[in-house]
Amino acid sequence: MDIGERIRGEFVDVIDWTEDGSDTLVWRFERQGNAIKWGAQLIVREGQQAVFVNEGRIADAFGPGRYRLETRNLPVLTSLLALPTALESPFKAEVLFVATRQFTDRKWGTRHPLILRDPELGPIRLRGFGSYSLRVADPIQLIRELSGSNPHFAVDQISEQLRNLITSRLADLLGDSHQPVLDLASRYDALADALRSRLAAEWAGYGLELTTLLIENLTLPPEVEAALDRRTAIGLTGDLAAFRTYQEGIALEKAAANPSGSAAAGAGLAMGFGLGERLSPPPPPPPPPPAADEDGAP
Repeated sequence: MDIGERIRGEFVDVIDWTEDGSDTLVWRFERQGNAIKWGAQLIVREGQQAVFVNEGRIADAFGPGRYRLETRNLPVLTSLLALPTALESPFKAEVLFVATRQFTDRKWGTRHPLILRDPELGPIRLRGFGSYSLRVADPIQLIRELSGSNPHFAVDQISEQLRNLITSRLADLLGDSHQPVLDLASRYDALADALRSRLAAEWAGYGLELTTLLIENLTLPPEVEAALDRRTAIGLTGDLAAFRTYQEGIALEKAAANPSGSAAAGAGLAMGFGLGERLSPPPPPPPPPPAADEDGAP
């Protein structure tokens, strides 16, 4: 083998990416000096795209398949390099592989409670949790807007931003819906569809598509849930003594939380949640019949 063949052998013959099952979105094919042999084989597997970059400028992109790199299928790169059609010399370019498969079971949740005005309960704090799936819809847009020259870009690097978008648009959606919080559980699917529609354009700006979005739970603070549970129990049993005990407990909790206030404020809190409806006392027992004399006359 002469020196020329040895030099040519140092350049890339096969360019491919075997994913390791991680959450990598973009992976750069590593080669010293990014030198690629003209006529090398490019292998792009299902769920991938390969993007060629020359001196920071995006050139050609390839979907799944096997390609021989030449002027015929690298028209943009060839024009950027000003190479003649029959050139067989090595050239330099970065090759970025982008995973276009779905990334499933990504979690989202509210970092802080959402402050909303409920038509029945008044001001409330609400937390939300769920999951979503995504995929890369536009690899070139993703490289331009997010990964840039990063040789390894993973989903975790944008998870925080995506979660913030979900929770922010959820707050807008719930504020616009004016639905009582007690009715939301029956509308999770409809809310998720509406939320996904609101997010579509923003995610497309990153080159991403939100393929699925699930709302798994919308929860009130524990103390409010406990108050609602007590209200339900009282409504089911009609127990006046339990109701009075509950009112006293609310008053004591309020007084402990606000020593300068009166114990009656606690009962007012219960009234504000619709829990303190006035119950009229039971009617007095009927009077006994008059006593009869010995003849049986009254």
